[in-house]
Amino acid sequence: MPGRFSKGVIAIIAIVTVLAVAITVGLFSLLRRVTPLVDLGEGCKITTPAGSLDLDIEQAKVAAVIAAVAARRKLPERAVVIAYATAIQESKLENLVGGDRDSVGVFQQRPSQGWGEPRQLVDPVYASGKFFAALVKVKGYRKLPLHEAAQEVQRSADGTAYAQHEDDGKILAAAFTGRVPKAVHCWFPAPTGKTPLPDARGAERGLARALGPGDTFEAPSRRRGWLVAAWSIAHAKTFGLARIRYDGQSWTAARSHDGWTADPKSSVKKVELS
Repeated sequence: MPGRFSKGVIAIIAIVTVLAVAITVGLFSLLRRVTPLVDLGEGCKITTPAGSLDLDIEQAKVAAVIAAVAARRKLPERAVVIAYATAIQESKLENLVGGDRDSVGVFQQRPSQGWGEPRQLVDPVYASGKFFAALVKVKGYRKLPLHEAAQEVQRSADGTAYAQHEDDGKILAAAFTGRVPKAVHCWFPAPTGKTPLPDARGAERGLARALGPGDTFEAPSRRRGWLVAAWSIAHAKTFGLARIRYDGQSWTAARSHDGWTADPKSSVKKVELS
């Protein structure tokens, strides 16, 4: 009957189709290994069991500083969650040079209310320290609803607004305090010959300002080590870091899109920057 194929012809068509699909899938997989199919530009992905968030690199740097300052003050993770929810509401985790009236910085603190000079408040290390210094004076802040604790510090027009960012604050706190390993992944275009040489010493000085001297690269605990690693990956572009190694993992600027990869030679006792 016209228009019908024999079983043999149908079998050949099926085999050819299967082979074509297999070749396409194999080629696609190979291309993914060689180079990303899409230019991802730059950014950071925060991933924990509670969820994930996308940040730009500047936001990630601010988040890393907040966690480091809290660690320096030996504050609980709840304090970090409150700080993140506040910063997201006030500035979207951006270090703003201005704001409502004379508000400045990531927490939009006002010089006229005694928080400090504008040049101080645009320093995230200083601003975070001032926020935490005020938070610990709030009686029972660890058990208060988040928006109440934040409002006691900020005295904003609508304190209930902080509550909406609690879940995001928890994700960020779990990642940047180091409680969840490998949770911070940042990427940016691969360095070229025109970029500065890796400045591990500059990274060390920057971390020491936020975390305190003495344990910037050493890891007295696995959690502290991953806090340092998270801070380092967030600041890798700024300091021209080529590689970060810690706890059986490594991240390289040349393959930053790959994130953390297995590196059995890296130590759990020390975060190595180069």
